[in-house]
Amino acid sequence: MSRDRQDNGRGGELSVAEEDGACIVTPSGDWVVATIGRFDRRLRELQGAAEPDSIVIDLSGLGRIDTAGAYLLSRLLRASSDPEADRHFRGEHPVARRLIREVRERYEPCPAPEEAGPGLVTVFARIGAGLEGAWREAVETFAFFGRTMLTAGRTLLQPWRLRWTPTVWVMETAGVNALPIIAVLAFFIGAVVAYMGADLLATFGVSVFTVELVGVSVLREFGALITAIMLAGRSDSAFTASIGSMKMQQEIDAMRVLGLDPFEVLVLPRVIALVLMAPLLTFAAMLSGLFGGMMVSWAVMDISPNFFIDRLQSSMSWEHFFVGMSKAPVFGLVVAIIGCHQGLKVGGDVESLGSRTTASVVQAIFSVIVLDAFFAMLYLEIGI
Repeated sequence: MSRDRQDNGRGGELSVAEEDGACIVTPSGDWVVATIGRFDRRLRELQGAAEPDSIVIDLSGLGRIDTAGAYLLSRLLRASSDPEADRHFRGEHPVARRLIREVRERYEPCPAPEEAGPGLVTVFARIGAGLEGAWREAVETFAFFGRTMLTAGRTLLQPWRLRWTPTVWVMETAGVNALPIIAVLAFFIGAVVAYMGADLLATFGVSVFTVELVGVSVLREFGALITAIMLAGRSDSAFTASIGSMKMQQEIDAMRVLGLDPFEVLVLPRVIALVLMAPLLTFAAMLSGLFGGMMVSWAVMDISPNFFIDRLQSSMSWEHFFVGMSKAPVFGLVVAIIGCHQGLKVGGDVESLGSRTTASVVQAIFSVIVLDAFFAMLYLEIGI
């Protein structure tokens, strides 16, 4: 008898020996999923080198075994003419032989990936699969929105159920803490609009209309849109990541066991916080954007701040301000719904968390831009 290799480690051991033309495989210790990963390559090499009918598994030193350990051992006998023969086993174990047989009988090889068809067919197939996935995602999001509205309605009838502490906490983290970055971004957007407008309008000799250009673009569009995009990139991803982490650690299952509704505990406070904070952040973005446009107009066209403010008040209608403010709570609602929905769809692994966070941000930004287009067409049709 000669031993050709021996692997030692915590919990499990593996030795392979030759004896009278037979290949003796001796697993010992605990063969569970946490201890057997390092034996996979060795057993694969042995599976290709040894004659299947000559393999003997010695179970006398084996401790605990689970389906993962049984799978590795059953793989050695898969090509044998009679894997259940007694000649393949040595020693006694209460469950190992039965578990190896069960795993081998239920083994199903993974089908080979389908070959890609001709280029045009593959392109249309991928487009169709993408449209089907987008439609399914939209239906699920609307269903999630309906469930959230039902929870909100029930909370209105029973206001003591509303959780004010997490709501105020989300208002601070998602709203107040986002104010500096939104203000700075809106400042530069207003400055860019003023600079580009001044350069373009100067060719027609009407540079003074830069004030109206900055006012309409910031109050009507950019204030609400920039705020919503920043909320989608910052708060929406944070919602998905935090709820998804709780889903991975089975904290949400524990809530349900305790009789708590995740929509009432996790979703509704975040939705209320963003619906309330989005208009306030939009108002701050409008002021910052106008200030950026005013500074550039002063520096480039020598339009004084007093003249800029007077012309803005005299020539601009308040309807532009109210159009921008009317879109803010809708954008906040959409961002919160998508972030919470994707968070609750996270699976049990980190890869799922990353993919859902990415999908959440993409869907939120896409939805905000599409809704902004609908708002623009709606207000244009009704003459606002």
